Amino acid sequence: MRACEGKLHTLGIKYFPARSTLSDANYKRSHEVFEQIYYRLYQHWRHVLPDSLMREKQARNLILIDSTTISLFQEILRNAGKSPANGKRKGGIKVHMSVYAAEQVPYLVKMTPAITHDSNFMYELHFPKGSVVVFDRAYHNISILKQWTDNGITWVTRRRAESVIIEERNQKITSEEKNKGIRKDTFIQLGSKQKTQARIVRYFDAETKRTFEFVTNNRKLPALTIASLYKKRWQIELIFKRLKQNMPLRYFLGDNENAIRIQIWCALIADLLLKIVTIGLKRKWAFSNLAALVRLHLMNYTELRKFLENPEKTKITIENKLTTQLKISFLTG
Repeated sequence: MRACEGKLHTLGIKYFPARSTLSDANYKRSHEVFEQIYYRLYQHWRHVLPDSLMREKQARNLILIDSTTISLFQEILRNAGKSPANGKRKGGIKVHMSVYAAEQVPYLVKMTPAITHDSNFMYELHFPKGSVVVFDRAYHNISILKQWTDNGITWVTRRRAESVIIEERNQKITSEEKNKGIRKDTFIQLGSKQKTQARIVRYFDAETKRTFEFVTNNRKLPALTIASLYKKRWQIELIFKRLKQNMPLRYFLGDNENAIRIQIWCALIADLLLKIVTIGLKRKWAFSNLAALVRLHLMNYTELRKFLENPEKTKITIENKLTTQLKISFLTG
């Protein structure tokens, strides 16, 4: 406890603020400040983000879309699903992300009440020509899919059971494709009132013993490539898992929407900074170990990169004796 008091004194704080104090403060300050901090940090550092294993052209153009729902302790934001038997319905906030697969951090984030349908996020999305976009079947809007096709964007998703399709012709499947899981490759018209040219690739996953049907507007890529592209969507699930396991998103310090948004943006900022600080390190860190170590020494002073390369030999102090400490500044206008 004395150690904690010493660290608070270093920060100029005499005592721990009450949770209600934090909640009231975060009700008044805008979450947009933290949103802008995240985006400015991302823009400043994005040139170093691409993973060295994913620098090929297709990987650089690959964009993943998905959302995750964070349950809340009360119905601050309306959640999806039925009300529980006791009538005490919890709220939920849905975090939508668009991520360049090679960067492994979101370049676009939108937060909505959990009840909001995923397809609404599609109106926020604008991609450069030549992009390859992969998303789950919840993102379904034929008009937007047709618009993306007209703009030279390849998209890959899974077939919805209620989708209206008109089969045009079946493509020939090679013996190699069949051995690797391709069962059918069909050119189609997708939609009823609004229609767009598309293609269905039926794929059998030998590992899970499941059959998947992928829908895409690209009629030139090999069927195996379409299946491989959709598999890469799993990377965005790993981002959600990383955030939920290592950031404090189960317990919120505020009981209002603004405070909750602030805490989520702070988690995203912390995740981005941890990603940046490991770039170029020779010593490899599991993200959970890295987050725990930084959290443990958050109020101490050290040269972080030296510490992460050799934690056993790097000096740590509770006093700021560093002359190279970074400062954050933002230009206005």
